[in-house]
Amino acid sequence: MKQEDREAVLAVVEATDMFTPVELFFAREQVDIYLRQPQQQDYFLVVVENESSKVVGYMSYGPTPLTEGAYDLYWMAVAPGEQGRGYGRELVRWLEKKVRDEGGRMILIETSSQPKYERTRQFYLGLDYKEISCIPDFYKPGDDRITYVKYFE
Repeated sequence: MKQEDREAVLAVVEATDMFTPVELFFAREQVDIYLRQPQQQDYFLVVVENESSKVVGYMSYGPTPLTEGAYDLYWMAVAPGEQGRGYGRELVRWLEKKVRDEGGRMILIETSSQPKYERTRQFYLGLDYKEISCIPDFYKPGDDRITYVKYFE
């Protein structure tokens, strides 16, 4: 991700209509920290472009603190009009290759149990991620945290 991608990425995140105002604030903050503090090593952002070189999605990821070889996929969004065209899959596959190339052992993904995230959960299952935990009422009453993992050998 480059500085010139900032507005396009934030527009994609907002357009998905999947994130609360607080989540949008944190997404914006993460983008700005990544762009303004290139020395930080907590997380990294990448974009995916369509055939017209327009940013249509992004992902943030990073090494899981205090672990050896574990990585978190923190945020991912694809523009609503571009969903179903393989861009999300391309982002995740790119991350899997990067993690393997760096000797990583696993990728963890956390998401909500809310009905609006059903397609998201099915997406990760379709990429061979396994649900390994569910913490009831984690985000708020009735909103569980579901964690997925994929291991690499």
